[in-house]
Amino acid sequence: MNAIEINNVHKHYASLHALKGISLEIQQGEFFGLLGPNGAGKSTLISIMAGLTQASRGSVSVMGHDVVQAYRQSRHSLGIVPQELVYDPFFSVRELLRLQSGYFGLRHNDDWIDELLDTLNLSDKANANVQELSGGMKRRMLIAQAMVHKPPVLVLDEPTAGVDVELRQQLWEFACRLHNDGHTIVLTTHYLEEAEALCERIAIINRGEMVALDSKQALLARCPERKLTLTLSDTGSVLPASLEQDVISRDDRQLVIKLDKQQGNVGDILSAVQSSGAQLIDLHIEEPGLEEVFIELTRQQHGQESTDD
Repeated sequence: MNAIEINNVHKHYASLHALKGISLEIQQGEFFGLLGPNGAGKSTLISIMAGLTQASRGSVSVMGHDVVQAYRQSRHSLGIVPQELVYDPFFSVRELLRLQSGYFGLRHNDDWIDELLDTLNLSDKANANVQELSGGMKRRMLIAQAMVHKPPVLVLDEPTAGVDVELRQQLWEFACRLHNDGHTIVLTTHYLEEAEALCERIAIINRGEMVALDSKQALLARCPERKLTLTLSDTGSVLPASLEQDVISRDDRQLVIKLDKQQGNVGDILSAVQSSGAQLIDLHIEEPGLEEVFIELTRQQHGQESTDD
C-alpha cells in the first residue's frame, strides 16, 4: 500500500484548468519533493489531499483511504503544515494542541503534546498565547499541530518560508528525525537546494501538468552541462573561436565556460586559455544542481505551449 495515490486528478475553477490529469504514487517512508513555480497547482493538489476541496475528476487516497469516500480515515492519516501562519489568537499553545487532539477523538494526549513541545523547543511557550509568539515560534506550533494526532504522512508546505537560518536547520533536523522514524514526508519548497539535499524522489508540476517525476539522481543527470569558472590575469585576451562559443559570461578577471559532462576536456580548455596569453590564477568546476534542471524543464514546457498557441 502506498502512502499517497493520486490518479488522473483534474481541477477546474470556472474557466481555469488548475490541474490537468496529475497522477503519482508516493511510497510509505519516502521523503518526496513536490515542486513547481507559483501558480503551478501545488496548493490545489494539497487542498484536495486534505479534503479542503474536491477534484473535478480523478481520485486521491491517503494510506489506502479515499479522501472523499473515507474522509475520516484519510484525514486521520495526514498532517499538513500550511504555508500561512493560521492560528486562533484566543488560546495558548497547549490549549490549541489539546483542541486539535480533540478533533481526532484523542483524549489525555498531554504526554505526546509535551514531547512535541520539547522536541520543537516550545516547552517554555506552552502556556503563552499564540498571538504573542514570534513568526518562527508560530511555525513550530503549526508543525506540532499537524503532528498532534501522530499521522503517518506529513505534508510540509513551504515550511521554511520567512524563517531564519537557525530555525530552518532545526526544522529540517526534526523532519529528518520523523523520516528516520518511518514517517512519509511530502515537501513543497521554493528553496530548491533544500529539496536537493532532503528528497529521494521529486515531482515537478508546471501550469497544472506533471513535467517530471523521477529520482533526484535521475533528474540531476538530465542536465549534461557543468560550469568551469576560470580566474585569469586578463579576460580580454583573444580566445579560440571553438572556446568563445562556450563562454557563458566574463568580467574583469573571471571567465565562465560551459563544460559538457561527456565531452568537456578541461585540459584542452586550459591549454587554449594559456595559449591566448592569459595567466591562470584559479579554477572551479560547478556541477549542475536541481535549480538548473527545474528551470530547464519549466522553460521547455513554456516553449512548447507557446509553439502550440
